[in-house]
Amino acid sequence: MNSHIGPESQVHAPASQAPSAAILLRNVSVRYRAPEERFRSFKEYAIRQIQRQVRFKDFWALRRVSLTIRQGEIFGIIGRNGAGKSTLLKVVARVLAPSTGRLWIKGKVSPLLELGAGFHPELTGRENVFLNATLLGHSGREVEAQLADILDFAELGAFIDAPLRTYSSGMVARLGFAVATAWRPEILLVDEVLAVGDDAFRRKCRTRMEGFRASGTTTLLVTHDMNTVLSMCRRAAWIERGRIVSVGPAPRIVKGYLPGHRLTAPATAKAFPARAGDASRGDA
Repeated sequence: MNSHIGPESQVHAPASQAPSAAILLRNVSVRYRAPEERFRSFKEYAIRQIQRQVRFKDFWALRRVSLTIRQGEIFGIIGRNGAGKSTLLKVVARVLAPSTGRLWIKGKVSPLLELGAGFHPELTGRENVFLNATLLGHSGREVEAQLADILDFAELGAFIDAPLRTYSSGMVARLGFAVATAWRPEILLVDEVLAVGDDAFRRKCRTRMEGFRASGTTTLLVTHDMNTVLSMCRRAAWIERGRIVSVGPAPRIVKGYLPGHRLTAPATAKAFPARAGDASRGDA
């Protein structure tokens, strides 16, 4: 029977299904309901709703998605805008409960879902470090212990005591990534964060993710940058209109999604070596 998996009912993946899995999705679907017509005011909508004159249409952001993400791998998710990539990450982060299907997660999740998520624009960067880290489940004492490393990684200088609303998108990304990765996450969700910021920042992020992978962190990476997928991910999934089109080795998935694509930057495959046992598991 399908179940809605929320924080209170989440369970570990059954060992019989995938002993090395960090994330398991089985037939996961997400449905949104929207009125077929526009209303000029909430009052009009409420009256029509009471009169049962509001007709809804269903929009399926995800349809019967099944994926197995192995522990310790960097797994890429690609697709066009509106394909359902970010919705999938929100389901794994438990921001959204699936309408149908089952989700199993083994480990604590650290999400970087949207630029500025978990931050307040009127607070300073320093104050937002404490706010965001608290939302991620860390105590004030833990934040104090890691504060110097967070500020060093973010490289914001004097701007750390300026309101967040004065930051550029790249500065917000620096701060968000620095906080989310200050503690080694068991599962890291990254949604287009590497698309902003300069090359030096992206290299720092990749180096940190490399270290996490070597330590067993599982990373789910959503990006439109095929070079990032090819250089960092051994496996990837292509999503279109809420459905999985293909799952497998990253080069094959990228080739199917963008025929003729060539890597425009040196691959960093040596920086992300296969973990012990990966070869024996296969790529499918």
